[in-house]
Amino acid sequence: MIQSPEHIKNIKPYAPGKPIEELERELGIAHPVKLASNENPVGPSPLAVRALRKRISDLNRYPDGSCHCLGSALSGKLQVRSDEILFGNGSNEIIELAVRTFLSPGDEAIMAHPSFVVYSTIVQAAKGKGIIVPLKDLRHDLDAMASKITNRTKIVFIANPNNPTGAINTKTEMDSFMKKIPEGALVVIDEAYFEYVVSPDYADSMKYFRQGRDILILRTFSKIYGLAGLRIGYGIAKKELIAEMNKVRQPFNVNSPAQEAALAALDDEKHIEKSRKINERGKKYLYKEFRSLNINYAPTEANFIYMTFEDDIVNQLYNDLLKQGVIVRPMGPRAIRVTIGLPGENKKLVEALRKILNSYNFFI
Repeated sequence: MIQSPEHIKNIKPYAPGKPIEELERELGIAHPVKLASNENPVGPSPLAVRALRKRISDLNRYPDGSCHCLGSALSGKLQVRSDEILFGNGSNEIIELAVRTFLSPGDEAIMAHPSFVVYSTIVQAAKGKGIIVPLKDLRHDLDAMASKITNRTKIVFIANPNNPTGAINTKTEMDSFMKKIPEGALVVIDEAYFEYVVSPDYADSMKYFRQGRDILILRTFSKIYGLAGLRIGYGIAKKELIAEMNKVRQPFNVNSPAQEAALAALDDEKHIEKSRKINERGKKYLYKEFRSLNINYAPTEANFIYMTFEDDIVNQLYNDLLKQGVIVRPMGPRAIRVTIGLPGENKKLVEALRKILNSYNFFI
């Protein structure tokens, strides 16, 4: 049998959150709650659903490979040129396009840990070298990351807010960091959750874009827009960078229903505001309940909360939560990430945690 090269063999595949259907099959649990993948519990925009229904009869046609209509609408909304926007099959694909375009074998890419694991996976698949910098106070240590830049550094990844911790880097921190970035290094700022941010100190990445910096801003329709199942995201960068990435982008990479739904959802401010309010209410409720359970958690600017434990109980806790019909995301032996859900889903999580942790006599 043909063998894959070593840099591929050593990749640990991405493990998505357990699907609801799988838990139902395995344990026979009816109506489980999935709080593992940072999906919008409100669901998709009603306008997006309506647009999808209209598009179904055209599935025999290839999609518009340029995403012209969506690109024009987004261009107007963001006040950027259409050729400064790149669409992908989720923002994941744009991460891959950036790596394939700008990283040669042996080149370096700097990233934090823990952060979105796809960065390191894609860099390794391209035979690049991932330079890992630990978080500081659950946030990107931008000073330490800047100090790791060499003449081999081609990409620096920053998730803001960070996944899985939900913390942000501030305007002052980002201003200082960007001053240290030399020519020839692309800063990729992943803003998958930026619509959920309420802090006035959140860094304005578009400022650096308008300054003409080598920056790629990633955003997605998977989170607050509720279109995770359609896989559509976008990147914003100088037209010269977008043109290079378009050289390696596959034609028809974004399907027609995704384009139509994203176009309809783009200006559904009512749905976006509803999603934000439900997230903020759920956040406050879970903070209060976690404190009552003596659970350590990180304040978040996203739609998920990062919980930490002093003992290696996460594997047991994860499995015990599954038995209670609650799916969360383990993040190592002492941490769990949980999506902020609807009120009933949050309540079910809290009740399950209370029941389980009370049974761990050493814990409470």
